[in-house]
Amino acid sequence: MKFYFPDSQDQIYPRYDFINDEYPDERHRQRDDLYAHQAVKPAPYDGILVSKAIVDGSVKGAGKYSAPQRDRLYRDGVRTFFGLPDPMESLGDCGSFNYINEEIPPYRVEDVLHYYTECRFNSGISIDHVIFGYRPDALDADVDPAWVKRRDITLDLAAKFIKATKSHNRLVADKKQHLEPVGAAQGWSPASYADSVVQLQKMGYKRIALGGMVPLKTPEILACLEGISEVRKSGVGFHLLGITRIDSMERFVKYHVTSFDSTSAFRQAFMDERNNYHTADRSYRAIRVPQVDGNPTLKKLILAGVVSQSAAIKAERECLKLLRQYEADEDFDVTEVMDALRAYQSLIGDAKKLKKVDDYRDTLVDRPWKHCRCELCKKHKIDMVIFRGTERNKRRGFHNMTVLEAKMRKLPLT
Repeated sequence: MKFYFPDSQDQIYPRYDFINDEYPDERHRQRDDLYAHQAVKPAPYDGILVSKAIVDGSVKGAGKYSAPQRDRLYRDGVRTFFGLPDPMESLGDCGSFNYINEEIPPYRVEDVLHYYTECRFNSGISIDHVIFGYRPDALDADVDPAWVKRRDITLDLAAKFIKATKSHNRLVADKKQHLEPVGAAQGWSPASYADSVVQLQKMGYKRIALGGMVPLKTPEILACLEGISEVRKSGVGFHLLGITRIDSMERFVKYHVTSFDSTSAFRQAFMDERNNYHTADRSYRAIRVPQVDGNPTLKKLILAGVVSQSAAIKAERECLKLLRQYEADEDFDVTEVMDALRAYQSLIGDAKKLKKVDDYRDTLVDRPWKHCRCELCKKHKIDMVIFRGTERNKRRGFHNMTVLEAKMRKLPLT
């Protein structure tokens, strides 16, 4: 079972100054910043997934790559651009979530194939059109006609894509530069997904990506996989787009799922309300210490005269000072730290976040960063559980992926 991490230009700067919360003047992002596979060992995933929409943009506007970054990716190729170690793989897709509201995908097969081959991906997924709906017993005649049309579009583009890919591969002398075509399957039920797989197999696909399943509950995903397994041909493997579900991986493997991609573990570090810092046994809430000069909500309150800037700076510094003292002294009273955190949140006036301060006690008392063997936790210690700015939050996300990778290694997935 292989795990692909979707790229969104998430990097950290290894020499960031956590004491003064600043970057040195000589920082050059593209040269100095590190991806997760460069920041921690072993690499926390088996490959990366890079969407065309992230690189080239889509109907929603520009992508996350600057023009020089995009040019360098096309010129140097995905392996050099990301500094991918052997045998880490690369997988390209179109980023269908970026055009989900469009009637038809905004890309042509020729455009997508050019992106995959110029950037020298190992594998590329055919253009798909997401169906966000699930009706397990519905036939084509009973569902929204737009769903049927989206599935038809996906299959039609898959047929054109594998034909174009085969033509490209015949012209490339070096087989190492051949592109593996991955067919995209969409559906709204076990039967419709199974039919998509049947058609993709007839086209010649040996690897099929199952899309549109992110909103489904695990039993619904398993029902679809069971239906698909009944029509699967020998040698065909499946990729789950956007699905983690670590507790269900053993069952997924039984249905010939060979890979998946997800940002869940990474994004929980700063998007989840509670489960920010992961361990093998449980998750902890990260300790929020907002930056006075970097937190938009706090800046608005200061500009409106609701909060005193000097009082906020004093409270912020007190929290950070006590957290560092707590890190350095195992006998330091946790209550003193909690009182400072509570006072800072009271000053800001966010009643919801103030109530959550009590949950920080577990994080502080258990000191989970001390028991973690990842390089980031060893180096940054308590800063790994402080919710504050992109450098801390992304490091915590990288840590979470090391926990996921360790859990995956322990599963009997053979």
